[in-house]
Amino acid sequence: MSSTGVEPGQFQATEVALQASAKEPVPRGGGTSQRPPAQRVAHWFTDVGWRHLVGVLMLAVVLMPLVYVLSASLATSGTLTGSNQLFRSISLDNYVALLDGSTVWVAGITAIAATAISALAAYPFARMRFRFRRLGLISLVILQMFPAILVVVAIFTLLNWAGQYFPAIGLGTHAGLILVYLGGALGVFTYIIVGNFNAVPRELDEAARIDGAGHARIFFRIILPLSAPMLIVVGMLSFLFTFGEFALASVVLVEPEIKTVAVGLTGVVSASGEMRNSNWGLFCAGAVLAAVPVLVVFFILQRWIVGGLTSGSVK
Repeated sequence: MSSTGVEPGQFQATEVALQASAKEPVPRGGGTSQRPPAQRVAHWFTDVGWRHLVGVLMLAVVLMPLVYVLSASLATSGTLTGSNQLFRSISLDNYVALLDGSTVWVAGITAIAATAISALAAYPFARMRFRFRRLGLISLVILQMFPAILVVVAIFTLLNWAGQYFPAIGLGTHAGLILVYLGGALGVFTYIIVGNFNAVPRELDEAARIDGAGHARIFFRIILPLSAPMLIVVGMLSFLFTFGEFALASVVLVEPEIKTVAVGLTGVVSASGEMRNSNWGLFCAGAVLAAVPVLVVFFILQRWIVGGLTSGSVK
């Protein structure tokens, strides 16, 4: 027996007991497992359950219009009063009547051409030094501040005059509409790409010049590969704008058989003169078809879009 009156083995037993109690898991929430089931459910709901409820309600609010549009597009009755019951009838007649890829071609060609021309225009502003460089770049931005509706009359007159000498780019042609879109998009896209080109280190250009590279090789072999995410974003923005644009397309495309999807869908619901009796089934089918190309392009390019939006934010 020790002088304290405690056996040496008792110290070891006490240490083992303390270590074992330290390893035991403590119930979350101050002993929630000891509570009755009703209290555990109430504690879970006040902690995280209400967040799930809000998420489900918001998801229902977002999905309900989409489900209704899909049901109306498949219904045989084209009126709104006949489409109240979801998926009462299913038919693909509305989709067959709207199969037209002209809008996709216009949007795709505009996106590719706008991205290519904007990149070519942005390179001199970013890598060359010349007189009125800053003034020219600011002028491009200022011109974009004016809405396109202000120049509708001028565009109509210009295309009408050009069609007399060059019918391929006059009124009622997709080529004329593409040229109008390119003229309106080059300014802002050039300004965006200039900022991205400036983020590319100039030391790469200097090293390439030492090896004998000119501006063309530097642009295509160095600048473009490093700026690919931003160019993808610019092309995506151009595609989305062109695909859903209405004002300019309704003025340029005067022929009914070559309307874009935005102009065509507006004509579908306004043809009868009474909105309630319009063919909303055909309109909903057109809305679904219009959303499919945008979703496909977005899912294909989403990883480049994320990289382009954050490009240049961290050096």
